[in-house]
Amino acid sequence: MGLWWVTVQPPARRMGWLPLLLLLIRFSGAPGQRSPLNDFQVLRGTELQHLLHSGGPRPWQEDVANAEECAGRCGPLLDCRAFHYNLSSHGCQLLPWTQHSPHTRLQRSGRCDLFQKKNYVRTCIVDTGVEYRGTVAITVGGLPCQHWSQRFPNDHKFTPTLRNGLEENFCRNPDRDPGGPWCYTTDPAVRFQSCGIKSCQEAACLWCNGEDYRGSVDSTESGRECQRWDLQHPHPHPFEPSKFLDKNLDDNYCRNPDGSERPWCYTTDPQMEREFCDLPRCGFEAQPNQEATTLNCFRGKGEGYRGTANTTAAGVPCQRWDAQLPHQHRFAPEKYACKFKHTSAPHAPLEENFCRNPDGDSHGPWCYTTDPGTPFDYCALRRCDDDQQPSILETAHQVLFDKCGKRVTRVDPLRSKLRVVGGQPGNSPWTVSLRNRQGQHFCGGSLVKEQWVLTARQCFSSCHTSLVGYEVWLGTLFQDPQPGEPDLQRIPMAKMVCGPSGSQLVLLKLERPVILNQRVALICLPPERYVVPPGTRCEIAGWGETKGTGDDTVLNIALLNVISNQECNVKHRGRVRESEMCTAGLLAPVGACEGDYGGPLACFTHDCWVLQGIIIPNRVCARPRWPAIFMRVSVFVDWIHKVMRLG
Repeated sequence: MGLWWVTVQPPARRMGWLPLLLLLIRFSGAPGQRSPLNDFQVLRGTELQHLLHSGGPRPWQEDVANAEECAGRCGPLLDCRAFHYNLSSHGCQLLPWTQHSPHTRLQRSGRCDLFQKKNYVRTCIVDTGVEYRGTVAITVGGLPCQHWSQRFPNDHKFTPTLRNGLEENFCRNPDRDPGGPWCYTTDPAVRFQSCGIKSCQEAACLWCNGEDYRGSVDSTESGRECQRWDLQHPHPHPFEPSKFLDKNLDDNYCRNPDGSERPWCYTTDPQMEREFCDLPRCGFEAQPNQEATTLNCFRGKGEGYRGTANTTAAGVPCQRWDAQLPHQHRFAPEKYACKFKHTSAPHAPLEENFCRNPDGDSHGPWCYTTDPGTPFDYCALRRCDDDQQPSILETAHQVLFDKCGKRVTRVDPLRSKLRVVGGQPGNSPWTVSLRNRQGQHFCGGSLVKEQWVLTARQCFSSCHTSLVGYEVWLGTLFQDPQPGEPDLQRIPMAKMVCGPSGSQLVLLKLERPVILNQRVALICLPPERYVVPPGTRCEIAGWGETKGTGDDTVLNIALLNVISNQECNVKHRGRVRESEMCTAGLLAPVGACEGDYGGPLACFTHDCWVLQGIIIPNRVCARPRWPAIFMRVSVFVDWIHKVMRLG
């Protein structure tokens, strides 16, 4: 961006003269005061490697004085999107790609800093997003975008060029639409639609005085552009990023490193040293009939619940919110009160050890417990509007997954015989083996994060079982792998967290993160409340009892079809709950058995394998013609994420 952009382009429709004036203030300024680095975001000690062009697109230039000069060379070039700056040799390498380009990856570097143009890497937009060059390619309604170079199914007049940035099918704003970036859709019935990308001002809001603000606004309330924190001109200052690592003094974004009233920045105007930034405060919509909230039930998510319930659904007393034992946490009452003092939010104060919902958990009020083995649990409270609550068994919106649920196919289960009981050796890189102190397999589990495994409560005698000597084994297809097997990873269990009452789930934290590879992969977690459509083909995996139907020395996989809870309850006489799900019974015995418990029911959803169910004991192993019951993971996704977040 630069002053040339303002002078050669007409203002956006209905833009008005005031925003144009602010743009002129921002981009003109005093000569030589605005640094060309202001158009870049920096990643210190990082290089951008292109897997197909390892040598780099352009040779290194060793004649630059500093990173600012390198930014000055890259900035005007339409085919330059980033640059490396070598701190020791003062070398500069211009790059035509960013970290979001195909076939690229970031890697640590002891010699380089990586500077990338903001318009290509920022996830929010400035003004109407005319200069947005990000990679969002789906509309606010979830429709995929049509490629700009194509004229079908929707014909249009736009021709892609380097200047207008109409690449692939990314959301853009070539006509300065006040609604921001948009695209033509691949749906013939919907010609075009907004992409709903938030402005940088709206993308992040302020709690209290904004000391934890980490948004991307880089201008003050008067429209002046912010000075970079890593530069000392036009205004010298003490807040060098390397000396204030905990303040996240990124680039030239508004921050509050000194505890001021709200975030601010030094400006590029020599006549104005520093100025506050105009940022929205965080707030919540008031809950209807808040005064009707009683001591025995809660409305919505229960964020406004002010009752005195202080035990969990399992009957364990709650820990006081102003205490940090037995569980340390971030919800200090005084900080939480500050968080909401500028809002009219209905959040109740964190008093004594009463059940509350400070993080908007969808399950309602909860508390940290006085049990050292159970960090937190939900409280035995009902919803005041239980009778009006929609069933959990509803269809979820389409969801995109990334970096999970992918595998290298060695055995195609879709072509295998449906004969784990009745299974066949297969590849399930997220299925892990739980091992006791003697190294014997006793249960399965699913790798949901590099350091977390989800399994079943029935695998352990209690939530206080000592884990000394217990391990998780990954990367092998054999129940008893040979010593020195190259892909085998053996990692001790460090902590066990039992799930909410009735969930039958356990999360295991590993002593260290696993190493992901072709034989060890993460499985995706489903969206909250997602219900797998009946007829979906899923697979179970495990090293358990095969009842003579297969090789129980290797990992076996079997295919099963999902059925609705309504159909399942015909056989199970109404005992199947909404927190459970079923697969159809087959003529031949196919299903989970002893040793498989805790393992995954994985379903191929939106191009990824997703953990939809957890294997739990049924009355009979793989009973012919009888539906099998699994725990429905989507009901407890909020709990899973919270446990992993709290560590």
